[in-house]
Amino acid sequence: MKIRQLTALILIAVLIIFSCKSAPAEITDLPAVPQQAEEAPQVSENLNEIIRQLIETGLLSSMTRAIELIRGRDLGNSEFGRVMNGITALFIRLVYPDSMVRLPVLDLPQTHVYSRIIREAEKGSYIQPAETSGDFFEYVLPFLAVNNESNRQTLQRALNDLVKAAELKPQSVLPHFFRGIVYERLGEHEHAGNAYKQAYDISAECYPALIGYARMIRLSGKREEAAALFSDLIISHPDSIDIKKQLAVTYYENSDWSRAGTAIDEILQHEPRDGDFLLMRAHVSVEQGNFAQANAPLDTYASISAANANNRFYLFLRARVQAEGFKNRDSALNYLRSIIRSYPDDEDALIYAAHLLMESQRSADQSEGREYLNVLLKKSGSSIAVLSLGLRDAVNRENWRDAQGFLNRILSVRRDTQDLVDAYYIENGLGNNARALTYALELYNRDSSNNDYAAIYISALINNGRTEDASALLENRISAPGNGAVKSKYFYLRSRIHNNEDASLGDLRSSLFEDPRNLEAIIAMFEIYHRRREERRAVYYLRQALAIAPENPLLKRYEREYAAQLGRN
Repeated sequence: MKIRQLTALILIAVLIIFSCKSAPAEITDLPAVPQQAEEAPQVSENLNEIIRQLIETGLLSSMTRAIELIRGRDLGNSEFGRVMNGITALFIRLVYPDSMVRLPVLDLPQTHVYSRIIREAEKGSYIQPAETSGDFFEYVLPFLAVNNESNRQTLQRALNDLVKAAELKPQSVLPHFFRGIVYERLGEHEHAGNAYKQAYDISAECYPALIGYARMIRLSGKREEAAALFSDLIISHPDSIDIKKQLAVTYYENSDWSRAGTAIDEILQHEPRDGDFLLMRAHVSVEQGNFAQANAPLDTYASISAANANNRFYLFLRARVQAEGFKNRDSALNYLRSIIRSYPDDEDALIYAAHLLMESQRSADQSEGREYLNVLLKKSGSSIAVLSLGLRDAVNRENWRDAQGFLNRILSVRRDTQDLVDAYYIENGLGNNARALTYALELYNRDSSNNDYAAIYISALINNGRTEDASALLENRISAPGNGAVKSKYFYLRSRIHNNEDASLGDLRSSLFEDPRNLEAIIAMFEIYHRRREERRAVYYLRQALAIAPENPLLKRYEREYAAQLGRN
């Protein structure tokens, strides 16, 4: 029994000894398990923060790196990864629309606070952050709700929240870039330009901010400076369709039709159904006199939607193509009347319609044109375009007093060559030969090579009795090479210098040989035969003159006098 007890004690002792020897190995391994369990969450939190910080910068390279980290660390299916992927994709599309970065699919988790802000923003609903919030994204994401329909109150809220966002993350370009967009929608171009510049100053990588800044410069009227900025940008970002569009618009607004046409064509190669650029392309063709080429972009524009066929600018361009390109006044007026029915106060349509109607030979058209003119004078009496139209009408009616009133108001604002031409004819019509000569001389001094200006100056010299000066100029002009219409004009003027009618008739015949439709020469021929009482020849030339200008006031008087001979009784 004792032996068995002793054996048991020895066995227990052995077990105890082995147990004590193996314990240190177990204790040595155990700390590694809890250590790894504690460090794993710490590493994940650090990575999450790194990803957030990359996205918060708003820089394309940083946001692209965030996408790569989410993909590389297999976080795309986690709630955090799905939210960050969604935010990054939205920001890249909004700020860098030209980017070729492969963006993740938008797969926002249902319950996340950022998801709610984004979904409400898609509906146009602006979700303001709590006053105590210190979360950068809660101040920036609501901006996604800003659109063309946003009211001023919403835009002001966005501005306030974006200021707070900039305080939270001073090195982020997003708050300043988005502020630029908000100010632009408010029409505050100077503030918008400053905000875009702040974003670009933080990082030149945010080139869309420089695009925005250049756009604000363009809208402020500094188009040459804007064109220079866009030209520099397109060199460094040659594939950016946004920059190409802005450069095309700048050329277009500068009336640089050749460059605008080339730039617009390139855009339409990428976006052949862009309505705005189709209209711009058609307008450029019209301004360049390529009226047939304007039809193709106009046809495409009209085919995009039924509403486009009623667009005001589309109809106006159609009218110009018909009137200026195909000399179809009636068709042009149909387009213009369509505009006026929908937009009764459209000044451009009213002016163009009045101009076409008052040029018509039909008295009903002229009356309608003057009705439009009276409407314009009441609504926009100080507009240079309206005053010019009134001036043209008064000159055509030879109502020199009315014409002088319009001219004086125009000359207080501008003094271009057409104004000087009008001034000459008006003063001449009023019998103010000395004043007419003053305007004619100013016109001639601006461009002595211009035959029209030279003819006006020579005519003014003759009217003031300075026939020797006129004769010297005429001899040089007649002997110089020139086309028929130019020579015709000079032969007519020389006919006025002669002291006998036979010599005058010789030059008038030469004038009509060069240009058979020279109205002044035809009227002069008529008046010579009228004075000589050579009725048959007088009627011959009177018929020709009336065929060219049936509404001419002087000819109307002669028409009444010769009514019987003309068969008008």
